This record gives sequence, structure tokens and C-alpha cells, in this order.
Amino acid sequence: GRWKALARRHRARLEAELARLKVQQKVSRNEDLLAPAQAASPGASQVPRYVRVNTLKTCVDDVIDFFKRQGYSYLGKAASVEELRALSGKKFLLDLHLPELLVFPPQTDFHDSLLYTSGHIILQDKASCLPAFLLGPAAGSHVIDACAAPGNKTSHLAAILKNKGQIFAFDVDTKRLATMNTMLTRAGVTGFQLAQQDFLTVDPRDPKYSKVTHILLDPSCSGSGMVNRVPREEAAPSAERLQALAGFQRKVLSHALSFPALRRLVYSTCSLHREENEDVVRAVLQ
Repeated sequence: GRWKALARRHRARLEAELARLKVQQKVSRNEDLLAPAQAASPGASQVPRYVRVNTLKTCVDDVIDFFKRQGYSYLGKAASVEELRALSGKKFLLDLHLPELLVFPPQTDFHDSLLYTSGHIILQDKASCLPAFLLGPAAGSHVIDACAAPGNKTSHLAAILKNKGQIFAFDVDTKRLATMNTMLTRAGVTGFQLAQQDFLTVDPRDPKYSKVTHILLDPSCSGSGMVNRVPREEAAPSAERLQALAGFQRKVLSHALSFPALRRLVYSTCSLHREENEDVVRAVLQ
């Protein structure tokens, strides 16, 4: 209806204001802006709290020792997903897949922790950590983060690169980029260039990008796979909406694959729909 059309027309500004509000309130997730009674989803309360250790500023052992001094019990490396789900109280584990990811019981809050406010830890869900981990650029690589804001994946890339190399990060929204710049600076990230630019307008033949060997592409999507999405009652995207998103995703993926020195690309979405995932990759590779 009329309100949905208005929201779409002002989407960029609304998203920028939401990002600004989260910075002001020192939260990283939308639902953290709500009162507890307004929690977005029954499943959200069961999702473990993931904490990525920012290895640009500290190491996993030191963070584990810090939490142990805070009264937490460290149970070692998880052996199964079920073990993560069973966490309760002041107990935590090392993730079974990602070497710098600690796992705490659901709804554990670290927004006021010194480690968080100083950038030593990043509150980042496991799914969000996987793209940079899988891209795995070697130190010294030139990397593009094509749709970069709010910047958690960019900071993860910098940690993997050990701040050696170059990251080119693009986003179209000025306020989101400003928020991202603050976050990256707090995380101790260097060797990055932020550009307010639509990635589709970036020229792969520009000498500036002649050494880009790795690209992380996390484009706009339906968000259907986000457990903590609000509002939870939102209707599933229509077939027309999915096709429009998939059209954009095919276009941006094809563009990313045209960079001449490219060796590895990770394409990721937070969607469960085949139309935005397997179908996009299959269409572009054919």
C-alpha cells in the first residue's frame, strides 16, 4: 500500500537513521533497540551469543583469560553444534569451526564490556563470520568488499590479512559509511579505502584494482534467513520481489567476476531462497 511505497522511497535514509541509532545506543542488532517483551522471534532467544576475537588488537587466549577473571567457565573447544545449544549460565566455548569465535549462552550481553567498547571483541553472528573466513585472503592481498556496510565483514577481512594488504570497501550510503569508518577505526583496521559508490559503477580495468585477487560479495537480499529479523510477522517476499532481487544479484556477481586478477570470490546472502542463491550462481556460471 501507500506506506510500503513511502518506506521503499525513503529506504536509504531510514536505514542510515537506524544505523546511527544503533551506534548511539551502542548495540549491534536491531532487536537490541527493543524492550525485552518485544523480542522479534521465539527462535531468537535460542541463538547463542557469538563473539569474534579481534586479532588485530588481542588474541584468543587473552580474551579467554579475561572472561575467566569475570567469573565465566571456559569449557574448551566445542565438539558439536548440540554442545553450543546446551550452553547456559556463565559458561562459554570455542566454536568448532572458526578459530577466533567464542560462543556464549543466548542473550548474553557484552555491549557494556570494556573488550567490546575498545574493539577487542566484535559481536558478530557465526553466519556473518563465514564469508571472510572462506575467502581467506593471504596477508598482503588486495581485496574488495563490494557491499561493505556496516563493516563487520570488512574488519574480519582486515584481521585475516593482519592489516597487510589493501581493502577497497564500497557502499552507496554516506551515513552508513561514516558509521563503518568509526567502527573500523575502533577495531584497529588500517590499509582500507572506503568509497561512497555503487559497486556496479566500479571499473574493473582501473589500474587501482589491477591487483585485486579476492572479492567478498554480500549483496542486498530478502533477509529471509535472519533469525532475529524484525518484525517477525512480515510476509514472505513475493515472487516479483525475489525475481527483482535475483536480477540485481546476477548483475553484481557477473560484474565482480570481471576483475582481471581475480582468483577467489565468495558470494553470500542472508536469504534461504534458492532464487537468490543457487539459481543466481548457476545462471552466472552458465
